[in-house]
Amino acid sequence: MLGLNIPIVLGVVAVMLVLRWRKVGMFTWALAWWLALALFLKFGFAVPIPGSVLQIYMGIVTGSLLVYISSSKQRWADATRPVLRLILDPGRRLMLAGVVVLLPAVAALSVWAGLNVPLQAPGFGRTVHPAPPNEVTVHDNAIDLVRGDNPYRHLEHDDPDAFGAHVENGRRVYYENCFYCHGDYMGGDGMFAHALNPIPTNFTDVGVLPNFQESFIFWRVSKGGPGLPEAGGPWDTAMPAWENFLTEEEMWDVVAFLYEFNNYDPRALHDLEGH
Repeated sequence: MLGLNIPIVLGVVAVMLVLRWRKVGMFTWALAWWLALALFLKFGFAVPIPGSVLQIYMGIVTGSLLVYISSSKQRWADATRPVLRLILDPGRRLMLAGVVVLLPAVAALSVWAGLNVPLQAPGFGRTVHPAPPNEVTVHDNAIDLVRGDNPYRHLEHDDPDAFGAHVENGRRVYYENCFYCHGDYMGGDGMFAHALNPIPTNFTDVGVLPNFQESFIFWRVSKGGPGLPEAGGPWDTAMPAWENFLTEEEMWDVVAFLYEFNNYDPRALHDLEGH
């Protein structure tokens, strides 16, 4: 069911239904919704979403709840009443002191835990660039990954203007879809890169693009993480199968742009046959 973790989803829904049945106050309602959505986004998907994306979503959730609560004087009064009672009621001074100590302590513990993650050797063997299959099917077309080539590469010499148009289209595709992870300058350091394991490919590395035919890069773009063979796993990343979102031409164009941007030539078939 859409890759959801059903027990977590059902548990969150059950808790929210109980709170609705009990008709809890605005403060409890808002806090429950915040926690429920945090749990859903963190644990509700079979394939976890990147931590940076989770932070963005929770920022949106927090802002939305604050907007809703402050949209009327009655809601705002209901939401702030327990907080004001905790601060102003002399009988709750001990509880207030506990909260004042607990909140920064939790924040400090979170930072400490993040800085003290133990370094462990991976418990698996993984091939960074696994061997591709001989052929894949993309949009009902068979692509020869051994002897195939970028169908627009010949234009680099036959019609440079036409080839330039394909490269420019690849630039558009890259900056609309790929730079979030691979980075503005293709160094594998995009805004979401720190949340991915393994990190996105660094296309500026001399050991990447020049070592492969364009058909290899096309295979990795079109099939993404889900299309990796067993030798490349485990593959815990957000790399999608771009064939579900892009045309075949767009994927070949972005491959051409990767090589053009980094001033690399793709490995030719005769280079492989010579070894």
